[in-house]
Amino acid sequence: MSLSALTTTMPVMEDTVKSLEEAGIREQVKVMIGGAPVSQDFADEIGADGYAADGSAATDLAREFVN
Repeated sequence: MSLSALTTTMPVMEDTVKSLEEAGIREQVKVMIGGAPVSQDFADEIGADGYAADGSAATDLAREFVN
């Protein structure tokens, strides 16, 4: 699952991770985030599996997840 952020959507990213946990499927889904207002630190804070600064980095990260 890839989530892209605007400042107003950042809280929903954490809610999404928590919802996956509550549904009991968190271990089955990789969550990566990106967008101008987020960082690796924010990804770590909300429990995302990764952060990508741009589309190219997101592609590389997605490839890492499936390999």
